[in-house]
Amino acid sequence: MEKRVALVTGGTRGIGFGCAESLAREGWNLAVCGVRSEGDAQAALQRLRDLGGDVLYVQADIGDDEAPARLVTAVSARFGRLDLLVNNAGVAPKERKDILEASPESFDRVLRINLRGPYFLTQAAVRFMQEAGPRNDPAAKCIVFISSMSSTVASVNRGEYCISKAGLSMASLLWATRLAGEGISVFEVRPGIIRTDMTAAVTEKYDRLIEQGLMLQKRWGTPQDVGRAVAMLARGDLPYSTGQVIMVDGGLTVQRM
Repeated sequence: MEKRVALVTGGTRGIGFGCAESLAREGWNLAVCGVRSEGDAQAALQRLRDLGGDVLYVQADIGDDEAPARLVTAVSARFGRLDLLVNNAGVAPKERKDILEASPESFDRVLRINLRGPYFLTQAAVRFMQEAGPRNDPAAKCIVFISSMSSTVASVNRGEYCISKAGLSMASLLWATRLAGEGISVFEVRPGIIRTDMTAAVTEKYDRLIEQGLMLQKRWGTPQDVGRAVAMLARGDLPYSTGQVIMVDGGLTVQRM
């Protein structure tokens, strides 16, 4: 059977690598992108290839208007099909600033990469999915948006990030509504506090909060925790649940008294 193909943005580090690794372990061929050169990403790419799949790397900034077409063209040329898009790539503000001090430049950068980029990559990817495979293709196709607890939990020192993730949550609902009739399921995976490069600068803060009971499960989340959730969705384990949010937050957002 021909291997299925996934495109994972930001797939060579952090949560994106956790997703790519979980898919590779389940026999997927992968296209991954990132802003680093292929040489700088080589260690991660080799780890994915060692799991047995064909791995394509495309250097691309998802916030660039040309990136969606470049990525889809590269996937088409290498694999001729696309079964799964994992919209993972994202950035935090370069400086955490109170919303009274935040700059328009930071706001535009974060929303361009975190929201505008995935929105239009999804558009391009779906058009290719429609062209490459008929609607009666027995292999289910899927779109996954990796958002954040920050889509609903306010952090006034990184407002642009919260707004970008809240927008991504709505994008997931919009695409789920539009694509249900096309046989393409859409999900949002909403991580909590995950140990990655992005959270390295606030390790001490979250170590303390976790110990004080911030979440029900008293540990950091890992990229692999998120990757397992994505792999479950990619397998089609929730075939009657399009448009749903999968929480991967250790119980952080459970309301308690």
